[in-house]
Amino acid sequence: MQRSVRAVRRTLAGHFEDELRFLRGWIETPRAVGAILPTSAAVSQLMASVIDTASGRPVLELGAGTGVITKAILARGIAPQKLHLVEYSADFVDHLRRSFPGVNVIRGDAFDLDTTLGEGGSMQFDAVISGVPLLNFPLAQRIAYVDDLLDRLPPGRPVVQFTYGPFSPVPARGGNYTVEHLGFVLRNLPPAQLWIYRRPSAR
Repeated sequence: MQRSVRAVRRTLAGHFEDELRFLRGWIETPRAVGAILPTSAAVSQLMASVIDTASGRPVLELGAGTGVITKAILARGIAPQKLHLVEYSADFVDHLRRSFPGVNVIRGDAFDLDTTLGEGGSMQFDAVISGVPLLNFPLAQRIAYVDDLLDRLPPGRPVVQFTYGPFSPVPARGGNYTVEHLGFVLRNLPPAQLWIYRRPSAR
Protein backbone atom coordinates (compact mmCIF):
# COMPACT_ATOMS: atom_id res chain seq x y z
CA MET A 1 0.00 0.00 0.00
CA GLN A 2 2.78 2.42 0.94
CA ARG A 3 4.55 1.65 -2.34
CA SER A 4 1.43 2.44 -4.38
CA VAL A 5 0.91 5.70 -2.49
CA ARG A 6 4.53 6.68 -3.13
CA ALA A 7 4.15 5.81 -6.82
CA VAL A 8 1.03 7.99 -7.11
CA ARG A 9 2.82 10.84 -5.35
CA ARG A 10 5.78 10.56 -7.74
CA THR A 11 3.43 10.57 -10.74
CA LEU A 12 1.56 13.64 -9.47
CA ALA A 13 4.83 15.39 -8.72
CA GLY A 14 6.03 14.66 -12.24
CA HIS A 15 2.85 16.10 -13.76
CA PHE A 16 3.14 19.19 -11.57
CA GLU A 17 6.78 19.70 -12.58
CA ASP A 18 5.83 19.40 -16.26
CA GLU A 19 3.08 21.99 -15.83
CA LEU A 20 5.43 24.38 -14.04
CA ARG A 21 8.07 23.91 -16.74
CA PHE A 22 5.48 24.51 -19.46
CA LEU A 23 4.16 27.63 -17.72
CA ARG A 24 7.71 28.98 -17.40
CA GLY A 25 8.29 28.33 -21.10
CA TRP A 26 5.06 30.13 -21.98
CA ILE A 27 6.06 33.16 -19.89
CA GLU A 28 9.51 33.31 -21.49
CA THR A 29 8.48 32.62 -25.12
CA PRO A 30 4.66 32.76 -25.49
CA ARG A 31 4.83 32.84 -29.30
CA ALA A 32 6.78 29.58 -29.45
CA VAL A 33 4.89 27.71 -26.71
CA GLY A 34 1.35 28.92 -27.37
CA ALA A 35 -0.35 27.41 -24.27
CA ILE A 36 -0.02 27.56 -20.50
CA LEU A 37 -0.46 23.80 -19.90
CA PRO A 38 0.93 20.70 -21.64
CA THR A 39 -1.17 18.78 -24.15
CA SER A 40 -3.51 16.21 -22.59
CA ALA A 41 -2.99 12.45 -22.85
CA ALA A 42 -6.23 12.18 -24.87
CA VAL A 43 -4.92 14.57 -27.55
CA SER A 44 -1.49 12.92 -27.54
CA GLN A 45 -2.89 9.41 -28.03
CA LEU A 46 -5.17 10.51 -30.87
CA MET A 47 -2.30 12.24 -32.65
CA ALA A 48 -0.03 9.22 -32.26
CA SER A 49 -2.75 6.88 -33.57
CA VAL A 50 -2.10 7.92 -37.20
CA ILE A 51 1.45 6.52 -37.20
CA ASP A 52 2.01 3.37 -39.26
CA THR A 53 4.29 1.36 -37.00
CA ALA A 54 4.85 -1.23 -39.73
CA SER A 55 6.29 1.23 -42.24
CA GLY A 56 9.81 1.10 -40.78
CA ARG A 57 10.22 4.82 -41.41
CA PRO A 58 11.11 7.29 -38.63
CA VAL A 59 8.64 9.74 -37.10
CA LEU A 60 9.16 13.48 -36.72
CA GLU A 61 7.65 15.41 -33.79
CA LEU A 62 7.80 19.21 -33.84
CA GLY A 63 7.30 21.43 -30.81
CA ALA A 64 7.74 18.55 -28.38
CA GLY A 65 7.49 20.70 -25.23
CA THR A 66 7.64 18.59 -22.08
CA GLY A 67 7.21 15.32 -23.99
CA VAL A 68 3.56 14.39 -23.40
CA ILE A 69 3.03 13.58 -27.08
CA THR A 70 6.46 11.95 -27.19
CA LYS A 71 5.33 9.43 -24.55
CA ALA A 72 2.26 8.57 -26.65
CA ILE A 73 4.40 8.07 -29.78
CA LEU A 74 6.75 5.71 -27.94
CA ALA A 75 3.79 3.88 -26.39
CA ARG A 76 2.45 3.42 -29.91
CA GLY A 77 5.49 1.21 -30.57
CA ILE A 78 8.01 3.52 -32.22
CA ALA A 79 11.58 2.70 -31.17
CA PRO A 80 13.40 5.64 -29.53
CA GLN A 81 16.05 5.75 -32.25
CA LYS A 82 13.29 6.05 -34.87
CA LEU A 83 11.84 9.18 -33.24
CA HIS A 84 13.20 12.64 -34.06
CA LEU A 85 12.11 15.58 -31.91
CA VAL A 86 12.57 19.24 -32.75
CA GLU A 87 12.12 21.77 -29.96
CA TYR A 88 13.03 25.47 -29.86
CA SER A 89 13.27 25.98 -26.07
CA ALA A 90 16.65 25.11 -24.54
CA ASP A 91 14.97 24.26 -21.22
CA PHE A 92 12.55 21.85 -22.87
CA VAL A 93 15.38 20.29 -24.91
CA ASP A 94 17.38 19.56 -21.75
CA HIS A 95 14.28 18.03 -20.14
CA LEU A 96 13.52 15.89 -23.22
CA ARG A 97 17.08 14.57 -23.40
CA ARG A 98 16.96 13.53 -19.75
CA SER A 99 13.49 12.01 -20.02
CA PHE A 100 13.83 10.10 -23.30
CA PRO A 101 17.26 8.48 -23.67
CA GLY A 102 17.83 7.14 -27.15
CA VAL A 103 15.41 9.58 -28.80
CA ASN A 104 16.95 12.03 -31.28
CA VAL A 105 16.28 15.39 -29.60
CA ILE A 106 17.29 18.40 -31.72
CA ARG A 107 17.20 22.02 -30.68
CA GLY A 108 16.16 24.19 -33.60
CA ASP A 109 13.54 25.97 -35.66
CA ALA A 110 10.68 23.86 -37.03
CA PHE A 111 10.19 26.46 -39.78
CA ASP A 112 13.74 25.86 -41.06
CA LEU A 113 14.12 22.09 -41.02
CA ASP A 114 16.87 21.92 -43.64
CA THR A 115 19.13 23.77 -41.19
CA THR A 116 17.70 22.14 -38.05
CA LEU A 117 17.97 18.54 -39.28
CA GLY A 118 21.39 19.08 -40.84
CA GLU A 119 22.61 15.87 -42.47
CA GLY A 120 19.17 14.34 -41.84
CA GLY A 121 17.47 17.01 -43.92
CA SER A 122 16.71 14.60 -46.77
CA MET A 123 15.18 11.95 -44.47
CA GLN A 124 11.70 10.60 -45.31
CA PHE A 125 9.32 10.17 -42.37
CA ASP A 126 6.21 8.06 -41.91
CA ALA A 127 4.32 10.90 -40.20
CA VAL A 128 4.85 14.33 -38.71
CA ILE A 129 3.25 15.14 -35.35
CA SER A 130 3.16 18.91 -34.92
CA GLY A 131 2.57 20.76 -31.67
CA VAL A 132 3.84 24.08 -33.04
CA PRO A 133 1.30 26.86 -32.24
CA LEU A 134 0.65 27.78 -35.87
CA LEU A 135 -1.97 30.43 -35.13
CA ASN A 136 0.82 32.57 -33.65
CA PHE A 137 2.37 32.89 -37.14
CA PRO A 138 1.30 34.58 -40.41
CA LEU A 139 -0.82 32.51 -42.81
CA ALA A 140 1.85 32.46 -45.55
CA GLN A 141 4.35 31.03 -43.05
CA ARG A 142 1.85 28.35 -41.96
CA ILE A 143 1.22 27.29 -45.56
CA ALA A 144 4.96 27.10 -46.29
CA TYR A 145 5.42 25.07 -43.09
CA VAL A 146 2.89 22.39 -44.09
CA ASP A 147 4.19 22.30 -47.68
CA ASP A 148 7.71 21.68 -46.40
CA LEU A 149 6.57 18.93 -44.02
CA LEU A 150 4.60 17.13 -46.73
CA ASP A 151 7.68 17.13 -48.96
CA ARG A 152 9.33 14.99 -46.26
CA LEU A 153 6.61 12.29 -46.35
CA PRO A 154 5.54 9.73 -48.94
CA PRO A 155 2.26 10.67 -50.68
CA GLY A 156 -0.74 9.85 -48.52
CA ARG A 157 1.13 9.95 -45.19
CA PRO A 158 -0.08 12.51 -42.63
CA VAL A 159 1.02 15.69 -40.98
CA VAL A 160 -1.06 15.94 -37.79
CA GLN A 161 -1.54 19.37 -36.23
CA PHE A 162 -3.48 20.49 -33.19
CA THR A 163 -4.90 23.94 -32.65
CA TYR A 164 -7.09 25.80 -30.20
CA GLY A 165 -8.98 27.60 -32.97
CA PRO A 166 -12.25 26.29 -34.45
CA PHE A 167 -10.88 25.93 -37.98
CA SER A 168 -7.83 24.42 -39.64
CA PRO A 169 -4.87 26.78 -39.14
CA VAL A 170 -3.83 25.98 -42.72
CA PRO A 171 -6.51 26.13 -45.45
CA ALA A 172 -6.86 23.61 -48.27
CA ARG A 173 -5.15 24.74 -51.45
CA GLY A 174 -6.35 23.55 -54.89
CA GLY A 175 -5.22 19.93 -54.89
CA ASN A 176 -1.77 20.57 -53.38
CA TYR A 177 -2.84 18.78 -50.22
CA THR A 178 -6.02 17.71 -48.52
CA VAL A 179 -7.28 18.84 -45.11
CA GLU A 180 -9.10 16.38 -42.86
CA HIS A 181 -10.61 16.96 -39.42
CA LEU A 182 -9.28 14.25 -37.09
CA GLY A 183 -11.16 15.17 -33.95
CA PHE A 184 -12.26 17.61 -31.28
CA VAL A 185 -10.97 16.83 -27.78
CA LEU A 186 -12.79 18.40 -24.86
CA ARG A 187 -10.46 16.70 -22.37
CA ASN A 188 -7.77 19.29 -22.95
CA LEU A 189 -7.27 22.79 -21.55
CA PRO A 190 -8.28 24.59 -23.68
CA PRO A 191 -10.22 22.08 -25.83
CA ALA A 192 -8.24 21.10 -28.93
CA GLN A 193 -9.02 20.55 -32.61
CA LEU A 194 -6.88 18.07 -34.55
CA TRP A 195 -6.24 18.30 -38.29
CA ILE A 196 -4.51 16.07 -40.86
CA TYR A 197 -2.78 17.28 -44.05
CA ARG A 198 -1.79 14.87 -46.84
CA ARG A 199 -0.50 14.88 -50.38
CA PRO A 200 -2.82 12.79 -52.58
CA SER A 201 -1.54 9.24 -53.15
CA ALA A 202 -0.73 8.25 -56.73
CA ARG A 203 -3.53 6.25 -58.30
